[in-house]
Amino acid sequence: MNPCRVLFICTGNSARSILSEATLNHLGKGRFEAYSAGSKPTGQVNPYALEELATAGIPIDGLSSKSWDRFVGEDAPPLDIVITVCDSAANEPCPVLFGDFVRTHWGLPDPAAVKGSPVVINKAFRKAHTLITYRLMELLKLPVETMSQEELKRALDGIGALSDEDNNGDGA
Repeated sequence: MNPCRVLFICTGNSARSILSEATLNHLGKGRFEAYSAGSKPTGQVNPYALEELATAGIPIDGLSSKSWDRFVGEDAPPLDIVITVCDSAANEPCPVLFGDFVRTHWGLPDPAAVKGSPVVINKAFRKAHTLITYRLMELLKLPVETMSQEELKRALDGIGALSDEDNNGDGA
């Protein structure tokens, strides 16, 4: 498991999964290789997601909204972890991908669904990215290379249960 390959999936692959992919690739520095995809990709990355990443100093080159189809079949990269980031609390359907990898769910509200002024929307993206970053920092602390699939699953499920309040912040 070197690097550990992680796929973040959501429905549209335009915001949360993109933020997760770019941030883990940036923070993981070769230890992790992150991808993102959607079951019904929008075809474009949300500009507020790109702005949030750029503001955080995270490279945005090569990011795209894509179908999860490229992660199934013989030519697909092998995956170690698949993380859904849909908001099940909002009855948002989460895609399901099958394979021999650890699956977990790290739900969070969709900042792309927020309506209002650019300031309000930027704040929603910042809040989502803050929680994503917090969870990814917890992932980076794990000895994923030596953990069994069961241990990794338990740890990832625990990380997915973390909220903004656990980070002692409001995401702003």
